[in-house]
Amino acid sequence: MIGGEFNGNKARKLAYFLDTNLNKFKRIISYGSSQSNAMASLSVFAKIKNLEFVYITDHISDFLCQNPHGNYAFALQNGAKILFHKNRAEFAKNLATNLDLLIPEGVAMREAEMGFKSQAKQISDFMEQNNIKFDVFLPSGTGVSAAFLAKNLPNCDIFTTPCVGDEKYLKKQISEFCDISNLNNLHILNTAKKYHFAKPNLDLIQIWQDLLTQTNIKFELIYDPVGWICVFENLSVFKNKILYIHQGGLNGVQSQLLRYKRKNMI
Repeated sequence: MIGGEFNGNKARKLAYFLDTNLNKFKRIISYGSSQSNAMASLSVFAKIKNLEFVYITDHISDFLCQNPHGNYAFALQNGAKILFHKNRAEFAKNLATNLDLLIPEGVAMREAEMGFKSQAKQISDFMEQNNIKFDVFLPSGTGVSAAFLAKNLPNCDIFTTPCVGDEKYLKKQISEFCDISNLNNLHILNTAKKYHFAKPNLDLIQIWQDLLTQTNIKFELIYDPVGWICVFENLSVFKNKILYIHQGGLNGVQSQLLRYKRKNMI
């Protein structure tokens, strides 16, 4: 529904800024991990807006430095200037001036809601046109996507699972930009096992390979496998047909597969 290099939930989060006049800014500054999907999307967005893009990360492996690939290489190709600091968020905030547009990690901000209003309308229109009711599922990092989708799709139950921290952490993240107490249709599910964020795991690569074989759909390798495991472990919770929202971010698959190969997991 989005298409092109600019895709996935990070593109949804940036929809507000696509139609906003940013002429007063010289740079976009953001921060996060060295293989972040947000970094990749922001590098495309900055190129579209003809703005310099500065990204701060706290660590990069020697292997990635010597062999740029995935989101890191993609961002560099789009002209990103990548800096390193152990306190990436604090450094980014201190670096930013009134001539810089500061985008928080994962594009977790109130302005992100616009993109999910559009997504909610697409889902609502599809349900009406096809006389169908969905239970919607998507995995969460900060919870921005799930929370704003729940807010703008009140007639559907929205299900998610925490991929970064636990349920308490996810609720805290959501509460920073949205009143979670008003989201009665947002439901947080958990997996039987807790998966260390972005760490290669046999369960995750197995379900990713099974999905690719059986559906011919390539998912990203950090959030989506945890999401699908959660769906299958909680099937009895869903009362309607399940709409699973693909997370996009396929540029990062290459780097994750290399990690699995180096660990002899594939």
